[in-house]
Amino acid sequence: MRTIFAKVALGGAIVAGAVLAAVVAPAASPTQAQENNANIRVIHGSPDAPAVDIYVNGAKAISNLAFKEATDWTPLPAGTYAVKVTAAGGTDAVIEASLPLESGKYYTVLATGKLADISAKVLVDDLSSLAPGKARLRVVHASPDAPAVDVAVKGGPILVSNLSYPNSTDYLTVDKMTVDVEIRAAGTETVALAVPGFALEEGKSYSVYALGLLNGAPALTVLPTADNAGTSAMVEAGMPSTGGEGFGLVALVLLMTAALSITGGLALRASRAQVR
Repeated sequence: MRTIFAKVALGGAIVAGAVLAAVVAPAASPTQAQENNANIRVIHGSPDAPAVDIYVNGAKAISNLAFKEATDWTPLPAGTYAVKVTAAGGTDAVIEASLPLESGKYYTVLATGKLADISAKVLVDDLSSLAPGKARLRVVHASPDAPAVDVAVKGGPILVSNLSYPNSTDYLTVDKMTVDVEIRAAGTETVALAVPGFALEEGKSYSVYALGLLNGAPALTVLPTADNAGTSAMVEAGMPSTGGEGFGLVALVLLMTAALSITGGLALRASRAQVR
């Protein structure tokens, strides 16, 4: 599964480049690339999993990926890839998986759960066109010890009720806006996480991930991302973005991530992982 996103070391980037060269088809026009490739983003959401190395089709593609980091989108030719994840510098597999990817689709692989029972869920991202004035939002619950939650607008309606880990919902289509969102223990007014001033821009899709532990370290936190192709930018200041060197390789690395997305009936605003 995908337990990691981290900054890719230069050496890892070089190796990853070699892996890509061996796997990726000859260059195509932008239109052909869009039609023929799948697009992958990985998010590390396993709170107690160490940094990891990722192997694709037997070759190391990513080195030293860490918790709570996300990759940029990376195009990869449609097909099935053999993925192995190990602790950084180790050889024993934490996760081994066969990952099928379809052309024209966008995938987020989110690693979830504690290391002892780490698992992954592949999310298919909806980046299709929106009507004028509309945005798209989902919330992903990836905190293994957090209870079921309600998602609400501060001072406003509850959008989603009783969402439990690690379930996923579809995207919610909403009006463009800036809104304060609260994630509460289900059936209560107790706020577990607050996402203030979340700006939903017209024509964009967003995901908000609840990561970490309610009781323990690392503490419960949120990771908001802009999902649109070409951007895996963090929406919240201070959230590290790892879309730099070597992430073209990460495309191969489609792995890691499990989570729960929440839909509702309103607007809220809302990056590398592992899979098993």
